[in-house]
Amino acid sequence: MTDRRLAILRHAKAAWPEGVTDLERPLAERGERDAPAAGRWLAENLRRIDVAVCSPAARARQTWILAAGELAATPQTRYDERIYDGSPGDLLAVVQDIDEAASTAVLIGHNPGVSQLVTALTGQQHELSTSGIAVLTWSGDWANAGSVPVELAEVAKPRGEL
Repeated sequence: MTDRRLAILRHAKAAWPEGVTDLERPLAERGERDAPAAGRWLAENLRRIDVAVCSPAARARQTWILAAGELAATPQTRYDERIYDGSPGDLLAVVQDIDEAASTAVLIGHNPGVSQLVTALTGQQHELSTSGIAVLTWSGDWANAGSVPVELAEVAKPRGEL
């Protein structure tokens, strides 16, 4: 059995510019500062990331690009439409579809779905703030997520410098 680590990263603080669709909302200045801090936290605490799955929303893509820029190596990244506006069940399906060759993955998404996924998998209520990270661990395959005990191993709220 393989140990799995899933880092769930909520996108950084987004702006609300007039006339821009929700899908295309960019990061706010604070988000542009916080996303690299999240990347530094991931680099220091996860060491290696095998794959990232990210919402196609602009704010999630920007968060991941800025965070991944802080990593020693950028992992294979795929964008999955199920993450944008995804229910906990949608997000669980994304996790269960991660390639079995990967042992550590990052999922970059949105609330309320990402916080609800953490709660559903661990049984512990947890609310992710913007740029918040929850690291979940379990033994087994990605496909086992949701059917085996999952531990909330770490939580972080990385913030950038002002």
